[in-house]
Amino acid sequence: MARVVFAQSDPNPAAAGGAVQLADAGIDVEGGVLCDDALRINEAWTFAVTHGRPLVTWKVAASLDGRVAANDGTSRWISGDTSRSQVHALRAQVDAIVVGTGTVLSDNPHLTVRDDSGELATRQPLRVVVGIRDVPAHSRVLDDSTASLHLATRDPAQVLATLHAREIRHVLLEGGPTLAAAFLRAGLVDRVQWYVAPVLLGAGSPAVGELGIESLVQAVRLAEVRVAQVGEDASIQGIVSREG
Repeated sequence: MARVVFAQSDPNPAAAGGAVQLADAGIDVEGGVLCDDALRINEAWTFAVTHGRPLVTWKVAASLDGRVAANDGTSRWISGDTSRSQVHALRAQVDAIVVGTGTVLSDNPHLTVRDDSGELATRQPLRVVVGIRDVPAHSRVLDDSTASLHLATRDPAQVLATLHAREIRHVLLEGGPTLAAAFLRAGLVDRVQWYVAPVLLGAGSPAVGELGIESLVQAVRLAEVRVAQVGEDASIQGIVSREG
């Protein structure tokens, strides 16, 4: 007898039901084999199909006192070389990198993926700028390295809906404090990758803006936290807890 073995059931209703059809046709079907492993491999895709929006990972590089830029606006480089190399590896795994117009105007980032030799990687995520201000034509984010998209909105849900319609399944949020706060207030940050540099600035831009939190009960908390040393920095990873 013919036999089919699969790991993960397709969560997309449009594609579901194949196992039943095979079984009805007299084929021996076994599902759920190494399902947890398959879910880890397909995490972003499964999340996007299940939730109707991309998975959002928020990446931060900050000082010990939570500053992402000094008082004069300088932010390069708070984190070390090893952390920045990891960020490029993380960018390579996502479908889009999202920043706000404020970040483009202040930092003029390139938002590309580079390999260990400093060369542009073959695969590049979509570069997305969010905000109603114009993006200057000379901005590096608009060069011909890879595709770019300017979404003239301040609504995180609208941003994710637009990207989901373009089959973007995993978003890396790299914007400044205003954009980060907007996504956090909307409950649209799923994972956090935070690099803590061993420096104190005392003043400057905070990692996140106003969240409307009045007490510890309302605090945004992380679960499944992993802490590691990355070069001279500390890496903190976790998923945003939806409990409470």
